Amino acid sequence: MDVPMELARILITEYGDQQMIFLREIGGERAFPILIGINEALAIDRRLKGQTPPRPMTHDLLANVIDQMGGHIERVVINDLRQHTFIATLYVHQNGRTLEIDARPSDAIALGVALKTPIFVAEKVLNDLVKAPQSKEDRLQLLRDRLILLEQTIDQFRQKLADETFRDDAPDEQIEQMEAHLEAAEAEYEAIRQVLDKLG
Repeated sequence: MDVPMELARILITEYGDQQMIFLREIGGERAFPILIGINEALAIDRRLKGQTPPRPMTHDLLANVIDQMGGHIERVVINDLRQHTFIATLYVHQNGRTLEIDARPSDAIALGVALKTPIFVAEKVLNDLVKAPQSKEDRLQLLRDRLILLEQTIDQFRQKLADETFRDDAPDEQIEQMEAHLEAAEAEYEAIRQVLDKLG
C-alpha cells in the first residue's frame, strides 16, 4: 500500500552539495528526511514561494517531454530503499495506459511540487524508515537529537552570514533565503528547548 505524503519543510543548511527535505504522512505523524542536491532544493523552494525558476531544471524538461507526448503524471511514488538510496517511480498516463518511469527522488518530488501531483511512499519503506517511539523518554530523546542538529544548522547559517566575502558576492535572493531559513531554525530550536525545559 502506498501512503500519501506532503512536503513538510525544506532545510537548506548551507550552500553545499546536499540539502534536506522532509516528507510527512498526510493525516498522520510519520515523517522522514531525504537528501537532495542544492539545485533541486532551490527549485522546490522557489516553487513553494510561487516563483518561476530562472531557467528550466531537469524535472521541467521531463514534464515538458511527457506533456508533448500526450501524457500526464498521475502520481509520484518512492517505492524502495536500497543501500540507503531511495528509488522513485513516476506513474504516467498516456493513451489509455499507465507507464512506470524510474526517476531520482529529487526530480520526482520536484515534479510533484511543480505540477501539484500527489506524492506517495510505499508502506514498507515508511515502516523501515520510521520507528514510532514507545515511551516518553524515547520521544524526549528524539527532541534532544533534533536540538543538536538545529544547533549545528544555526551555527552554519550564522558563520556563513557573518562572512563578509560571502555577503559581498552572493545574490540578494540567496542571502534572504538563508536569513529566512535561519529564522525558521531558531524558532524551531526555541520551541523544542521550551518543551524540554518543561518535560525533560
